[in-house]
Amino acid sequence: MEFILNTIFWTLALYGLFEIIKNIINIFTYTKLQSDGIYLIIAVKNQEEKIEGFLRSTLFKILYGKEDYLKNIMIADLKSTDKTKEIAKKLELEYDCLKVTSWKECKDIIDNINET
Repeated sequence: MEFILNTIFWTLALYGLFEIIKNIINIFTYTKLQSDGIYLIIAVKNQEEKIEGFLRSTLFKILYGKEDYLKNIMIADLKSTDKTKEIAKKLELEYDCLKVTSWKECKDIIDNINET
């Protein structure tokens, strides 16, 4: 009986530690996003032939145009089966304002926004 209780205790303790680490990683991942301003969320799926041109033209208009208020762009991949996510990740390395994420992560961010 003591073995079972110890097993349950340590399992829950490890799960709690995992959740704390996951939350710390999420905080550091999303802190480069501004707390206020306008966010542009682009949902994509299987657009490997068009995504790079679309994102580059959109980013060019935003970054070099007069849209100074829009600096947070999130690309939400809807489980693409082609190279859409890899192309977006490559562009994420080039542009600081771009964040590539899955739709689930994007939904979690939206759900955790505090209304003020």
